[in-house]
Amino acid sequence: MTAYIVRRLLFMIPTLLGIMLVSFVVVQFAPGGPVERVIAQISGSDTGATSRISGSAGGDFGSRAQMQGANQFDPTTSKYRGAQGLDPEFIKSLERQFGFDKPAHERFLIMLKNYLTFDFGKSYFRDVRVIDLIKEKLPVSMSLGIWMLLLTYLISIPLGIRKAVRDGTPFDTWTSGIIIIGYAIPGFLFAILLIILFAGGSFFDWFPLRGLTSDNWHRLAWWQKILDYFWHLVLPILSMGIGAFATMTLLTKNSFLDEIRKQYVLTARAKGCTERQVLYGHVFRNAMLLIIAGFPGAFVHAFFSGSLLIETIFSLDGLGLLGFESVLNRDYPVVFATLYIFSLVGLIVNLLSDLTYTWVDPRIDFETREV
Repeated sequence: MTAYIVRRLLFMIPTLLGIMLVSFVVVQFAPGGPVERVIAQISGSDTGATSRISGSAGGDFGSRAQMQGANQFDPTTSKYRGAQGLDPEFIKSLERQFGFDKPAHERFLIMLKNYLTFDFGKSYFRDVRVIDLIKEKLPVSMSLGIWMLLLTYLISIPLGIRKAVRDGTPFDTWTSGIIIIGYAIPGFLFAILLIILFAGGSFFDWFPLRGLTSDNWHRLAWWQKILDYFWHLVLPILSMGIGAFATMTLLTKNSFLDEIRKQYVLTARAKGCTERQVLYGHVFRNAMLLIIAGFPGAFVHAFFSGSLLIETIFSLDGLGLLGFESVLNRDYPVVFATLYIFSLVGLIVNLLSDLTYTWVDPRIDFETREV
């Protein structure tokens, strides 16, 4: 097993390199960029996402740009739209600030070198290091991801097993109906419904509308802090988990049904094993393999990609919202840093998933297979 783990860890290197290379190349051909965003703000043609550009980018450069005459601009020397009337030296200073005065391959190699030591640089449009930004937003995404994942597995697996054992009964029928309806409802729409019903919308005012903690959280006793924290999480977790319950429950049910119908189960029953012994002593180990296989995707989705709309609706400033705003603002250090971290976490979780296989079923031996 040690040799397999080493091979997998070494395989992560070219995988990460490929992900970053493809993403970097795509970004080079994408329209717009940080230079264009600053130019658009200075020219007054952009009033949206770039309104948060720092004073050093928008203020100093803006005042310099306004001092330049339109006759100093040669349209044949600029590759940026909206740069008419700006001094070419000003454009070059923008390129130096954002690092675009270097060739693309040199920028990519510098980025990889820095990422080896988790040095992600500073945000283009926020006067803060990228790693500090991620640390600031991480608690929100961790709160949503961990509790949603735990709640999903703790409810869906027992429910799926119960549905498999009672397949075709009224219990299986009506629970399937509820699960399918829940799966069909978009999470953001369910979040709005919960706000209307329980967050002071039109009916009850039982739960807070925004944030992870109350304004007076630091003055509360330790047990009150815990209650306040979970009080704020109720509606966002329910909104995120409504679709995940359906997928995991039906996956568990179908996996157990497939195993229950196999010959070894009939043999175990013929030997006098009780239904509980058959279910948890024989079927459980084999049926859980398929569920474990889907864990890495569920884990990464819950933490990093499934909470954007929920974070927006409940005013939770997490990684999902940070990544979305960074893409809009062309804040490439934040975009590539989050991509790098998400990819690395996904690869590590995938390895842990394989190791869990051997814990559930010791008969599986990864030493004899190729990476």
